[in-house]
Amino acid sequence: MISACVLVCCEAGKYPGVAEKVKGINGVARAFSVSGRWDVIAEVEAPDMKALTEAVLKINGLAGVRATETLVEAPL
Repeated sequence: MISACVLVCCEAGKYPGVAEKVKGINGVARAFSVSGRWDVIAEVEAPDMKALTEAVLKINGLAGVRATETLVEAPL
């Protein structure tokens, strides 16, 4: 299982709708809005990198999303 945190930058005022849409994407365990450089954070769990990539591409393709950055958890 691969865990990742996806940071989402939204168009002005779009973060509430984006956060709700992100919650419906397969693999998203949790999504919530935050203040600062990023507007929404999504915690994603996927069986492999292919599935993680698919989830991130869906997030990035949502209306109101300007940019994403994915932080993949690496085992220590």
